Formats: sequence, structure tokens, C-alpha cells
Amino acid sequence: MKRRKAREYVLQFLFQSEFTDKERIKNGLKQFWAGKESDPEIKKFASEIIKGTLSMLEDIDSVIKKAAEHWVLERMVAVDRSILRFAVYELLQRTDIPPAVTINEAIEIAKKYSTVESASFINGILDKIARENQKAN
Repeated sequence: MKRRKAREYVLQFLFQSEFTDKERIKNGLKQFWAGKESDPEIKKFASEIIKGTLSMLEDIDSVIKKAAEHWVLERMVAVDRSILRFAVYELLQRTDIPPAVTINEAIEIAKKYSTVESASFINGILDKIARENQKAN
């Protein structure tokens, strides 16, 4: 449950970053945590995912665009785009997290913060990316 909560914080940060200039995003993590969470494990995991996702954003977006045939990334719902971004980061960079766990967590967060349709949309894209990543490795 701690990691789920951490991922929900990741979603909040990435969603907010959609509407913030890049300079404020870099300096915004400390401000984001102000008064939010006292559990150091949650903060550590969430901060790692946020920093990793932001550091690879162009590559992540490229992977999503390739997998999301007939979809324009910029026209996706911002919540869905944010979920996809951190989940793709986990799939590509966090070998300590099984792909099935990442995908399931993304689906559950989508159900909570977006729509049922979004959950299946996200599932399809992440499953495709996970399979292609597995073939490449």
C-alpha cells in the first residue's frame, strides 16, 4: 500500500507539472512535499519515480507515441498521460519492480483517478510496451 500511495503522489506531481513551466518543476519537488507526507519510504520511492520520469521524459514520450498507434500524446487526457509516463519509466528502468505489478498499479490508479475506459486504454499500451521491452532484453 505504501508504493500505491507513493505512485498516487507521483501522479499528482506529474499532473501538476503539465501546467507549470520547466524551471518551477525542477525546484518544485521540495515545495510539493511541504505538509504532505511524513513517511520517508513513501517520499523516497515517489521522489525516485518523479525524478526518473522527468529525466527521461522525451524518451518516455517517444515510447508511448510508438505504442499508442492512432493516438496523439498531446491529445490524451492529462491524467492518463501522467500515469503512462511514470509506468513506462518503471517498465524501462526499474528492474526491481515486476512489469505485471507496474501495469496493475497503473490500472488501479487510472480506475481511481480517471475512467474505466482509461484503465483499459492504459493496460493496452503498457502491456504492449512491456512485451516489446522484454523482447529487447
